[in-house]
Amino acid sequence: MATLKVGLVSPEREVWSGDAKMVVAQTIEGSLGILPGHAPVLGVLLDGSVVKIEPADGGAPVTAMVGSGFFSVAGDEVSVLAEQAELSNEVDVAAAKRALEAAQASGDDEDGTAERRALARLRAAGVEA
Repeated sequence: MATLKVGLVSPEREVWSGDAKMVVAQTIEGSLGILPGHAPVLGVLLDGSVVKIEPADGGAPVTAMVGSGFFSVAGDEVSVLAEQAELSNEVDVAAAKRALEAAQASGDDEDGTAERRALARLRAAGVEA
């Protein structure tokens, strides 16, 4: 069975890497689902979105919140290069809820980045706000 070599990285660390059956990411052009054999793609990640990876070994799906960054596909290699990334099991739900409330109450978040990222952290953790 053909697989994808996937790397999800942030400036601080390699967040996840391994073989996958499928990767879904949201770019500024829309949602992209990548399977083995996909045409080459270079896209800009939607800031405050969620990336989903289906591991090739049949393990639990990997879900991560991502900040701005890039998404590339070349051959059967997928690179997700995010300014900020956090796996679903790393999300502190209470802290994300507080960050969302603070962003919504504050007039300082003019472009909505803090609110988008807090919402994405909650979605990655499986919590609807």
